[in-house]
Amino acid sequence: MVDPGLKRLVLAGVLAAAATLALFAFNTPPAAAASCEPECGTPNPHPSPSPYPSPSPIPSPSSSPTPTGSDSSGNSVSGLANQRFNQMITNRVLGTVLLGVNEQVNCSDCVSAFGSAGSFSAGIHGRKELTNNLSLLAGLAYTQYNEGGYHITSAPIGAFALRYDFTDWGSSRPFFDVGTILTPWEKARYTRSYNTSLGPVSVTSSTDASNYAVYGRAGWMSRLSPRDEVAASIEVWQLWQRVSGYADSAVAFNPFDASIATGTDRTSLVKIGGQWTHLFAGNVETNINGGWVQSFASHSGIVATVTGDGTVVPTMGNQGWFEYGGRLGFRVQKGWVVDLFANGTLGPQPVGNTIHGGVGLRINY
Repeated sequence: MVDPGLKRLVLAGVLAAAATLALFAFNTPPAAAASCEPECGTPNPHPSPSPYPSPSPIPSPSSSPTPTGSDSSGNSVSGLANQRFNQMITNRVLGTVLLGVNEQVNCSDCVSAFGSAGSFSAGIHGRKELTNNLSLLAGLAYTQYNEGGYHITSAPIGAFALRYDFTDWGSSRPFFDVGTILTPWEKARYTRSYNTSLGPVSVTSSTDASNYAVYGRAGWMSRLSPRDEVAASIEVWQLWQRVSGYADSAVAFNPFDASIATGTDRTSLVKIGGQWTHLFAGNVETNINGGWVQSFASHSGIVATVTGDGTVVPTMGNQGWFEYGGRLGFRVQKGWVVDLFANGTLGPQPVGNTIHGGVGLRINY
């Protein structure tokens, strides 16, 4: 028989253990539920703030405005054609100095060294009597010049001509010239300018060029006195200019760039002119000369490809202008003459108003 006190003691221990287990189970959440919460996405009614704020959305960059002005870029090619026409005329004016444009028609053999400014030029020229009627005129010079947006450097010019003077006809007689001016190579820079909606653009590009000219001249001269000679003449010229192809040089802003193909410019000229040479006091020589020049059959060799405007082929119209020249010579001693001279053009663009002046030392023999 079990003691009743012992029964009560065992029962009390069992009840105490059961109560302890129940309290522990109530305060401890189930492990399966704890591990399921992040996977099952159970919403957290009180989320903790993140220590890293969410980045703001990146705005898309605003597009730059598209410039306009392709038509102005295309029209600027006509400016290049004008520059190249002026180049042909200036090269010819400088070449005529080598052919004695500031000297009398008939004179003794001579040689002259000279330098000029306005367009830099330095060289030598002269004449040699081959027979009583036939003379050789020739010269060679190194030149640099610029006008209206273009620059020519490293340009050697050579010229020579034959003059037939009917000396056996007396003091009043006809004469004839045939000759050529050659510039086989020169460095050239041309500037093309145009406007866009975002501002003006100016591009200067470099290339090579060459110039050639042939001419014939028929005139009449008269020795009015031992100190005076007058002459009138008509000249016909044919000019060619070859320019190598090039593209716009790199600049910061040039939305309507252009490339220029290799091409040949050409024009024909007729000049009607006259001159007067006078000797003052036996030791001061003067010469004035001038004439009207008319171009015809002019053609630009430019074929340009312009972004936004396609192929552009400018036209080169015909025009007229006046050419002038003069010389003041001082006979410092027998056979030695110091010359001051000037030559230039007067007229509308693209020829415009130009002047080229210089000084020379001439030796007669």
